[in-house]
Amino acid sequence: MKELQTIELNPPGEVRSVVIILHGLGADGTDFLPMADELKLEAVGPVRFLFPRAPVRPVTINGGHPMRAWYDILTADLVRREDEAGLRESIRLVHALIDREVARGVPAERIVLGGFSQGCAITLGAGLRYGKRLAGLVGMSGYMPLPATTAAERQAANQATPVFLAHGRNDGVVTLPRGTAARDLMLGLGQPVEWHEYPMEHSVCMEEVQAVQQFLRRVLQAA
Repeated sequence: MKELQTIELNPPGEVRSVVIILHGLGADGTDFLPMADELKLEAVGPVRFLFPRAPVRPVTINGGHPMRAWYDILTADLVRREDEAGLRESIRLVHALIDREVARGVPAERIVLGGFSQGCAITLGAGLRYGKRLAGLVGMSGYMPLPATTAAERQAANQATPVFLAHGRNDGVVTLPRGTAARDLMLGLGQPVEWHEYPMEHSVCMEEVQAVQQFLRRVLQAA
């Protein structure tokens, strides 16, 4: 099975926790390197940051132009026509990356998976389907993929895993109702969800980064 190319930031000392952040469509693992600098997590011990790079694939909605994408976007309607094969392939790749970190000595309950936009979709799809308890999930400006199968495929190990969700009220790429639908689906399943809205478009703001920092400190100190 192929592995994801991954940018890795290792702290001095023995790694105690891992934070994995998945980028959005057409972006790259380097996009969230500045965010790692802003997240002050010294209180939870040495943290390894991983920034995987999505495979390069043709993206239908962009005229078939090849770019880094976790899955194909077939149409602007993110609900009715999904690239299920691409989604499931990326979910498997992310599961393999988490498995690798567990094999390196960091327990799954000290690993947080997060992502932006497409990366958020993979975070929710992979995190809820992972077979070992994770510390938490962080979803930024995204939505729930494969919603019809989420309840049946959600693993018991992560039914109580805390989820941080944030969205821009003015997002014209992944509209706010897509984010609230993900929130409501998980709340309906009994998943603990922390919801944040910001007066921004399809982006990340400093207030959001600070809220993510507080969430990470909380779930990694509790792990």
